[in-house]
Amino acid sequence: MKLTVVGSSPAWPNPGGAQSGYLVDSLGTLLLDCGAGVLARLREREPWPRVDAIVITHFHLDHWADLVPWVWGASFGPGRDAPPPDLWLPPDGTVQIDHLGMHFGREDMFHDAFSVREYSEGRPFAAAGMTVTPHRVLHYDLQTYGLRIDDGERVLAYSGDTGPSDALVELARDVDLFLCEATLASGAAEANGARGHLSVEEAVAAFTASGARRLVLTHRPAELAVENGLELAHDGLELEV
Repeated sequence: MKLTVVGSSPAWPNPGGAQSGYLVDSLGTLLLDCGAGVLARLREREPWPRVDAIVITHFHLDHWADLVPWVWGASFGPGRDAPPPDLWLPPDGTVQIDHLGMHFGREDMFHDAFSVREYSEGRPFAAAGMTVTPHRVLHYDLQTYGLRIDDGERVLAYSGDTGPSDALVELARDVDLFLCEATLASGAAEANGARGHLSVEEAVAAFTASGARRLVLTHRPAELAVENGLELAHDGLELEV
């Protein structure tokens, strides 16, 4: 299993950076999230991205925005002859993208570019030849999922966006690689006491409690340094899981 960090920026882009997008290559090619800038980065690799499936963790723009230009490229541009990837959305996600389609073009626009599907909390599904299990995580009041990806030999956990919770620890339980967000500065308070992101210390605590073998931090503002020998994702990073 190979992980390529396509985009690793938080909700505001780091200088020259793309937002959330992580490519997993194993039995097939799976894209985890598709934030702003991800499609352009993928097109630097090949004229049009050939992925088998895309999984979206939640409907904040930095995790799905490039599905919109993907539609236009698949409909009118260089992706016209590419087979449509499976697009896996959170529960009730089809209703949400159809509603968005009415504002961006037409109600069925996403169905032209993708084979749209929905996953359910805790229920494994097959995507790009791998088994993906969604775990509900804490991200303010928005329905949001972390993802556990298993190709039969290696297991990767991706936190999506999350505050600290027992569910996050279980998501990463004994995995080979834990890709975990760390958006906040140490001791930073979120608005109104709600939780939706992690500090480095909270990400490390979840990693330690989970028994995962390796931690890579992501979704981190460029202005916030990471110390103590911790690994930090950057756009273009390639890792063997």
